[in-house]
Amino acid sequence: MDNSPEIDLYWDKIRNTVDDLVACLEGLDSDSLNWKPLDDANSLCVLATHTMGNVRHNFLSILCGEPITRNRDSEFAAMGDSVAEIAAGWNDLQGQISEAIQGLPLGDLDRVRDDPQRGKITGRELMVIVASHAAEHYGQAQLTRDLAKSRHSG
Repeated sequence: MDNSPEIDLYWDKIRNTVDDLVACLEGLDSDSLNWKPLDDANSLCVLATHTMGNVRHNFLSILCGEPITRNRDSEFAAMGDSVAEIAAGWNDLQGQISEAIQGLPLGDLDRVRDDPQRGKITGRELMVIVASHAAEHYGQAQLTRDLAKSRHSG
């Protein structure tokens, strides 16, 4: 089954944003990945893990109806050893999502879904929220990376 051009458009935008978020981590060591600019702020590892968790949950569970388990709290406790493990997780998730959305019929973005967090929501509304969420965390990641790098620049 072919994806609708609209689903592909949303997926491309979201995928590119998360690609950019993961790419902005390149060259960082585990200390920088796990560093937080403030006690109540998020590290780069948390931002990446949480963003991918949100994309996974919303695409696979809410949009495609697959039974998945998400532990959102654990996303905010994530610690990472390397950018490579974050990138590998993202690559795996992209494959899962690309496969899952192949089964969505044309017009499926108009269908109303039950979202435990948001209530009744169309697939289209969900995609806008996921795209906005990913972009927000990408911006936070850019700033956090710059702050992390400035710690070592004298």
